[in-house]
Amino acid sequence: MSNPQTPPSPATPDLSDMHPDDWVARWLPPSWGPYARLCRLDRPVGTWLTLLPALAALVQAAGGWPTLWRLFIFSLGALLMRGVGCTFNDMFDRNFDRQVERTRFRPLTSGQLTLRAAIWFVIAQLLVSASLLFAINAYSRWLALALVPLVVIYPLCKRFTYWPQAVLGAAFNWGMLMAWSDTRNLVPWTAVAMWLGTVLWQIGYDGIYAYIDLRDDLKLGLKSVAMRFGEQGKRWIGAMYAATLVLWVAAGAGMGLGEGYFLVMAVIAGHFAWQLSVFDVHKPERGLRLFRANMQVGVLMIVAALAGTVL
Repeated sequence: MSNPQTPPSPATPDLSDMHPDDWVARWLPPSWGPYARLCRLDRPVGTWLTLLPALAALVQAAGGWPTLWRLFIFSLGALLMRGVGCTFNDMFDRNFDRQVERTRFRPLTSGQLTLRAAIWFVIAQLLVSASLLFAINAYSRWLALALVPLVVIYPLCKRFTYWPQAVLGAAFNWGMLMAWSDTRNLVPWTAVAMWLGTVLWQIGYDGIYAYIDLRDDLKLGLKSVAMRFGEQGKRWIGAMYAATLVLWVAAGAGMGLGEGYFLVMAVIAGHFAWQLSVFDVHKPERGLRLFRANMQVGVLMIVAALAGTVL
C-alpha cells in the first residue's frame, strides 16, 4: 500500500481519490475537512455532472433563458443532493472502501469520522435539502421525494446487480425531469427521452471510471458495469454513447429545436469518439481523466439547448 504523502512510482499509478494538499486542507479548519470530503466538496466534478444536464433541461423547458431563481434553486439542489448521495455511499461502503485502492483514505475508512457523526451529517444535509421544497411547485415536490429512495439504495445495488451505474444515472440526472415539472408543470416524452439518454451517457462514462476499481471489486465480490463489460468495454461504452445521441437527437426533434442544437450534437459525437479512442480497459488510470472530460459534454448540452432555442 502506497503512502498518500509520497508520490507514486511512475510504473504504479496512484489511484487514490484523496489528496492531502488540496484546498480543503489549506483553507478549511481541520475539523471541517472530513465533512467536506465526505460530501465531496473537494471533488466538484460530480456536482457539475449532476447540475449541467439539469441546466440544459431548464433552458429547453423555458424555451430559452430560465429565471435566475430557478438557476439558483437547481444549482443548490444539485450541490446538496450530490453530497447526500456521497455520504450515504460512504456510510454503506465503509467496510469495503478501506480495501479499495481508490477509496482507502476516505474519512470514514481512515477513522477521521465516526459513523455516528456521518449519520448526523446526512440528516442535516437532508433537512437543508428539504427546505428547497418550498421553492418549487407541488408536482416537483413529489418528484423530489421520489428521488430520495434512489439516492439511498444506489450504494446497495453493487451487492446484487452489475448495473449500479444505471441507478446512479437515474438519480444523478433526476433534476432534468424536475426542470420540466417546475417550469411547465408537466414532463413530456421528449424530456423523458433526454433523461434516458443522459442515464445511458452516465452508464458509459461511469463505466469507464468503474474500471479503476475493477480489480478490487472482483476481490470483494462487488459488481459494476465494468465487470459486466469486461474486455468488451470499448464496444459496450460505444453503444451507450451511440444510444445517448439517438435519444438526444430524437428529443431535440420532438421539441422542435433549431438546427444549432443538432450541430452541437455533432460536436458531442466527436467528443464521444475521442473518449473511446483514449479509453483502454487495461489502463484504468486514464479513467479519471475521461470521467472529468465529460464536464465538457455537460457544457455542450447547455450550448446545444441555447443554440436550439435562443439562436
